[in-house]
Amino acid sequence: MLQTPGNASPLLLVVDDEPELRSLLAEYFGRHGFTVRTAEDAAVARRAVAEQLPALALLDIHMPGENGLSLARWLRDTHPRIGLVMLTTAVDSVDRIVGLELGADDYVPKPFELRELLARVRAVLRRADVTAAAVAAAAASMPAPLDSTPATRRILFGSCALDLDQRRLLDAEGADIEISAAEFDLLALFARNPNRPLNRDQIMEQAHNRGWDVFDRSIDLRIMRLRRKIERNPDKPEVIKTVRGVGYVFVPANGD
Repeated sequence: MLQTPGNASPLLLVVDDEPELRSLLAEYFGRHGFTVRTAEDAAVARRAVAEQLPALALLDIHMPGENGLSLARWLRDTHPRIGLVMLTTAVDSVDRIVGLELGADDYVPKPFELRELLARVRAVLRRADVTAAAVAAAAASMPAPLDSTPATRRILFGSCALDLDQRRLLDAEGADIEISAAEFDLLALFARNPNRPLNRDQIMEQAHNRGWDVFDRSIDLRIMRLRRKIERNPDKPEVIKTVRGVGYVFVPANGD
């Protein structure tokens, strides 16, 4: 998790053009153990991120100038480990779908209840830590290699490799493929369950880890996004396959 120096508390970046809301969120999250920085627009937010990476960013979608979706795309492309929670007054699902396609970890409509927002922020941060710990524990049980080369704890997804220790996805040449924290969580879940069909409820519970507003379409969108990154032909997936009437299954190349 990205935190303040010394890991004293998680650094939260609040980006919203409403000064009263920025002040309210800064005071509320500050009382609950967070270090909070605020920004009134995307330009200020970019400068804040350049100075110090937050653990999570709360982004208002509808801001003057560069909107929150554009800022989310930049954050996901440049700093994939930052948690992203989108805030919007829109009642239409279009913003939510676009935000999830960009790699947002959660979506909260305005007006919101502060305790629920706090719970969602904590869940996004906790999910990254819990998933990393679970994957590390599973990888620790892997047999040691016969030679003296240290184990690299990587799982092959087609020609790509998921690095469990560094939370990275690498292509066949070893170059980084940008993935969000949510996408890593999803691949890590499949890595722990090879050849085992998982339904959407299981994926929501184990990789999405929230008990509210189950949005099945978000799982399908993330699977589609991952297929574009790891499959030779995303339209005919060989690594993460659809199981009709059930959900999805990870099929390792070696069949193990």
